[in-house]
Amino acid sequence: MESAEIRRRWLRFFEERGHNVVPSASLIADDPTLLLVPAGMVPFKPYFLGEVKPPAPRVTSVQKCVRTPDIEEVGKTTRHGTFFQMCGNFSFGDYFKEGAIEYAWELLTSSVADGGYGLDPERLWITVYLDDDEAEQIWRDKIGVPAERIQRLGKKDNFWSMGVPGPCGPCSEINYDRGPAFGVEGGPAVNDERYVEIWNLVFMQYERGAGDGKEDFPILGDLPSKNIDTGLGLERLAMILQDVQNLYEIDTSMVVIDKATELTGVRYGADHASDVSLRVVTDHMRTSVMLIGDGVTPGNEGRGYVLRRIMRRAIRNMRLLGATGPVVAELVDTVITSMGQQYPELLTERKRIETVALAEEAAFTKALKGGTNILDTAVSETKAAGGKVLSGDKAFLLHDTWGFPIDLTLEMAAEQGLSVDEDGFRRLMKEQRDRAKADAKAKKTGHADVSAYREVADNSGTTEFTGYTHTEGESTIVGLLVDGLPSPAATEGDEVEVILDRTPFYAEGGGQQADTGRIKLDTGAIIQVRDVQQPVPGVSVHKGSVQVGEVTVGASAYAAIDLKRRRAIARAHSATHLTHQALRDALGPTAAQAGSENSPGRFRFDFGSPNAVPGTVLTDVEHKINEVLARELDVQAEVMSIDEAKKQGAIAEFGEKYGERVRVVTIGDFSKELCGGTHVHNTAQLGLVKLLGESSIGSGVRRIEALVGVDAYNFLAREHTVVAQLQELVKGRPEELPEKISGMLAKLKDAEKEIEKFRAEKVLQAAAGLAAGAKDVRGVAVVTGQVPDGTSADDLRRLVLDVRGRIPSDRPTVVALFTTANGRPLTVIATNEAARERGLKAGDLVRTAAKTLGGGGGGKPDVAQGGGQNPEAIGDAVAAVERAAVERAVGESA
Repeated sequence: MESAEIRRRWLRFFEERGHNVVPSASLIADDPTLLLVPAGMVPFKPYFLGEVKPPAPRVTSVQKCVRTPDIEEVGKTTRHGTFFQMCGNFSFGDYFKEGAIEYAWELLTSSVADGGYGLDPERLWITVYLDDDEAEQIWRDKIGVPAERIQRLGKKDNFWSMGVPGPCGPCSEINYDRGPAFGVEGGPAVNDERYVEIWNLVFMQYERGAGDGKEDFPILGDLPSKNIDTGLGLERLAMILQDVQNLYEIDTSMVVIDKATELTGVRYGADHASDVSLRVVTDHMRTSVMLIGDGVTPGNEGRGYVLRRIMRRAIRNMRLLGATGPVVAELVDTVITSMGQQYPELLTERKRIETVALAEEAAFTKALKGGTNILDTAVSETKAAGGKVLSGDKAFLLHDTWGFPIDLTLEMAAEQGLSVDEDGFRRLMKEQRDRAKADAKAKKTGHADVSAYREVADNSGTTEFTGYTHTEGESTIVGLLVDGLPSPAATEGDEVEVILDRTPFYAEGGGQQADTGRIKLDTGAIIQVRDVQQPVPGVSVHKGSVQVGEVTVGASAYAAIDLKRRRAIARAHSATHLTHQALRDALGPTAAQAGSENSPGRFRFDFGSPNAVPGTVLTDVEHKINEVLARELDVQAEVMSIDEAKKQGAIAEFGEKYGERVRVVTIGDFSKELCGGTHVHNTAQLGLVKLLGESSIGSGVRRIEALVGVDAYNFLAREHTVVAQLQELVKGRPEELPEKISGMLAKLKDAEKEIEKFRAEKVLQAAAGLAAGAKDVRGVAVVTGQVPDGTSADDLRRLVLDVRGRIPSDRPTVVALFTTANGRPLTVIATNEAARERGLKAGDLVRTAAKTLGGGGGGKPDVAQGGGQNPEAIGDAVAAVERAAVERAVGESA
């Protein structure tokens, strides 16, 4: 049975039994504690915690998941993988143990013809928690599983919690007996290689307290409602149904292995080391495609680093297998084709995914060549010194200069028998981050524990946002925090976080900055609002300070936003939508949004592109945007189902999480996007949009910065003033300025060349005199001296070589000349072959001179260059070189 069919049967089975089918959430976790979604229940976490009301009492999904803690084990064993799919069915206060167990058994054991998976009931073993008599009784008496195939395990194996205080409960796992070929008998308690866990049923019925690890925490009591959270590993079930040895040999993985063997000529199964590399490539390329598909781009922080790390491991393993050219395009194409049945969005986004992946391959191929040379040198130096640990600064250099993830350095060093000073590396990384930016306070949640906001939501409900239609209005204060702690009242001067039952204030989100303004109480008290955030879904927290009077919970209030600021932000947000569409029209769908920020009068827009956008294209995009403004198109917003929005062609931002109902903003016949932000009513209200330029902000991601409305006009007015001033200076019309200024710059460049030529000739004129004045030191011609200040290093070098060339080659010669450039001393020293045979090497003499000058230098035995900090020491440096020449000449002649 193909993986796609396993997925279809799962969703159909539970939909027929009253479950709402929920699409897989993005791998980008909507949870500040997670980078990526590691488990099927993560998107439902707010429902289990009571933060948000579930969409239905029963839901089912097949969730994309990525786990990377065991990344080093990927390929070495056949049990570890970074990407997997978790089939889940969930009950929020509806059915409990008996229902979950009956559904699981029915789906697993029903015949294929009846829509089940057709597993042999005699090969299924069950585990339950130590004291979960109820679950065991259901399995034994209701389902008919023999007692000898039911085993009890402890908290470590059969009890689930999130790792923090909250819901928890015992588990019951369903395991499949793969037969004697996979080990001894005795059930999952004895051998989990033979008895593979395929489905875990979690019975959430208790509330746990604080504690460490999987076992050391107290049970505080029963939950008010009992929930079900189950997870079946799709890849594990596919392994069984397809009768293959491991996860890497199922249909959606084996095709990638086959492609990798085709590209490298290596046969799978012929060699353990090669098999490990093939499995690494297969797993990591699948994960990379799924991450890029969900909007992740390679980078050096967060989830971008995860993607870069696994992509570069895959590429390097292809090199180890013998690949010499580009390989990513074909591997990505294979993954998309194999997974496209289950995730059609991969097919529609194929070009964008390939663009991002190819850009990363190109960048890493370049880095790998240079970085490998650096690493090989560092390894050789370490071994030559008798060391076994590669220094942290070398690892940092590889990371900072060549883009080597530390994990890659660890892996490559280990292959050569060395470990790496990770502590030293991480110290240098921390120092770099500290230099780049000071630690910022957590803006989204302020100082408060989010439980304070949840409590307000539980007691008073979520905040009603009225800002789409109103800019001010009456409300009631339902929550108040002072310095991060809940408080019944606040007085003048206090820093507060205020929660209203309804508000016109837009909370920062979707790239749009928050509203500012004032909240006035009936008592005369005034709160100045400077920021609004949503630390808990649906709860708007107004951050500011009490300007006048006393603020109390329950007080009536009148909230009013800064209307001028809101309008300026709305113009910027609408301009962002126009820019997005114009870019997609010019560059294609790969120019997908990767982030934005809408501020008063200006915006920035990040989008996918492997290369810089040509100036002519940017000009065309700007022209198209302003044409749309002149068409005076209406801007409308409508709430509809996510499916209807997709049918209408609405653009969704990658990585954003959307509910079943979404808000679609339409700008005439030009643009249609999913968006929760505020906008103008007509494009004419924007006035003008001016694109300032574009730049790279990361691999495959570009950024446009722009001005809107009055800010754009002011910018152009300043530009006009500058143009007028240039007209006056060059005596020409505006259209003549480029040609006239270019001509002036060309003349200036020619004049500089003439000056440089004259100066060089003047310097070289001294060559004959210097050569004629050479001192004879024990048969060695020694020329030393100081040439005019300002002589460039190139001119000084030419002069030294010219002087050396004027002295007969059979006469040992040393030429050492000095100058001062930009306030710092500089020296170039040259020797001829006859002098070098006498032991006089330019590099040694330069180090002597540079030491006297307070600096350093080096070079080859025939010519070397150095410098220092103290120009007053040039005379001493000349004397030092002469002494060194005498000593070496005397020593050699002796």
